[in-house]
Amino acid sequence: MSVMEDGNPDVSMVDIKHRFVTVNGVRHHVAEAGSGPPLVLLHGWPEFWATWEPIFARLASRYRLIAPDFRGFGESENSHPGPTDAVNAVTLADDIVALLDAMDIGRCGFVGHDVGSNVMQVLGVSFPARATGLFFFNCATHGVGSRWSEPGHINQIWYQSFHQMHYAAVLVASSRESCRAYIGHFLRHWSYRKDAFDAVLDRWVDNFMRPGNMQGGFNWYIGQNAGRLAVMAGTAQRPPKITVPTRVLWGRHDPILKADWADVLDQYFAEVEVSFADDAGHFVHYECPDLAAREIDRFFSRLARRKRER
Repeated sequence: MSVMEDGNPDVSMVDIKHRFVTVNGVRHHVAEAGSGPPLVLLHGWPEFWATWEPIFARLASRYRLIAPDFRGFGESENSHPGPTDAVNAVTLADDIVALLDAMDIGRCGFVGHDVGSNVMQVLGVSFPARATGLFFFNCATHGVGSRWSEPGHINQIWYQSFHQMHYAAVLVASSRESCRAYIGHFLRHWSYRKDAFDAVLDRWVDNFMRPGNMQGGFNWYIGQNAGRLAVMAGTAQRPPKITVPTRVLWGRHDPILKADWADVLDQYFAEVEVSFADDAGHFVHYECPDLAAREIDRFFSRLARRKRER
């Protein structure tokens, strides 16, 4: 593994291959590197496949790493150029299962956070046989309930309503400067290490200035809104407990998905190990990639050993 001057692994030395796979009527972009047991890496917002490059650099020698862009994100097609409620966690989970089928992958490990965390919970409930394990960076569940809208937290979730306005994507993407200010705000505010994304911010801006990408990401919030409000109101149906082995590494300083919310995880996962990243906020995989990669490897290696011993 090649190492840069700052001591971090050099992702440029990893052979990342890109391809496009059309499933469910949508052309999906997939980045892939490495060999070994397959791990599917599911990004959040405001992100795309490249958020996993620090993990690629550290784990491609041990795993086959597969990082798709969700529909409407990154280089995947946005089949809804305008605002729509057609994109939600179920839609995206169905896309991922269809991608696995198209790539001839029966079972795999899943790693994700934010949007990916919601999708992984659907996968765990509806497609448990496809998952060897679930590794979450932070994990808001149905059990958060009304805590989403508590007085001390309400100012953190304003963007979830703003993203549903019909003019929001046009406004934010009206210039490169406005896009940079908006996306940069979340990358800094949600991070404990405020400079974590400084070196790649222009690349993130390039991504969200791609035609359709701003609205593609915002459509996630439109599609999830009814479920989000039901959770807050306490009227959402409680999902079945997930039986797939689960690991949660929660950023201690995440201002939007609060570490305190880990207190209900054992009510939603039958087998869950939880710990906290003391030097990370929302983007544990990007802020603390050495810790993230080490814990991913430890978790899936343990599951593989357990399977061999049966």
